[in-house]
Amino acid sequence: MADIKGIILDVDGVIVGEKIGFNSPWPHSDVISKLKEIRKKGIPISLCTAKPYFSIEKIIRDANLDNYHIADGGAVIINPVTNKIVKQYILNKNLVKKILQTYIENNVYVEIYTVNNYYIQKSQENFITSKHNHILQHKPVKLEDIVKESEKLDITKIMPIAINENADKIRLTEMFENLNTGLTLSWGIHPIANPLRFGIITAKDISKKQGAIEISKNINVPLENILAVGDSTSDWQFIDLCGFGAAMGNATQKLKELVSSKASEHFYIGKNVDENGVIEILNYFIK
Repeated sequence: MADIKGIILDVDGVIVGEKIGFNSPWPHSDVISKLKEIRKKGIPISLCTAKPYFSIEKIIRDANLDNYHIADGGAVIINPVTNKIVKQYILNKNLVKKILQTYIENNVYVEIYTVNNYYIQKSQENFITSKHNHILQHKPVKLEDIVKESEKLDITKIMPIAINENADKIRLTEMFENLNTGLTLSWGIHPIANPLRFGIITAKDISKKQGAIEISKNINVPLENILAVGDSTSDWQFIDLCGFGAAMGNATQKLKELVSSKASEHFYIGKNVDENGVIEILNYFIK
């Protein structure tokens, strides 16, 4: 029905849910089969996530998604199958040290990311570490002094983690804004990690929106012919760019309203992620 030649899918809350063993840490087998089926038709499917690429590589390989993907909130554009990196935005080392010093001094749990790994300060290891191990399916490298040792690394993302949506998230945001680094801070969630909130600090103007623009260029498909699917209000930044948009049943009400503003037959509201709702969405748009 729809003239869709490319797809961009958010990961957590769209193809990965909170039912461990059903759709967590990996998508349900029926979802993987559907992605493989569509990819066989020659339609590129790009995953879009704040996670590092190594945390979605298994999904990419299982579903044969041999094309470019958006990782680290847009800081890395990569095809893990061919190991080709289209874009990677490295943060200024002095700014990294400045941010880390502030968060560490204020007892904020913080992680740093390179393209191929992520790191924590050894003294900060706690319940958040084990929770994030499950989400990322990857253990961090533990550093004795993350501020000092960050100088040796090419950092693409800094992730301060707030313990709740309200007071602590506000506190961490204010700390960042007071530093006047010129970098970008956005926030993400994960279904199994509530009430934790994950800060995503990247280079200026780097976002999933910019990532979608890069994907469009690199798969040679106009944005007007791309279907984008998400579950959080922040996903609108890239869904808005695309000609077709869908929200999961578990999406925020605001995102559902925004998606519904697209032209008739160019939007759809699917079922919950824990009902494999993305399959219903894909069936609606692609016959």
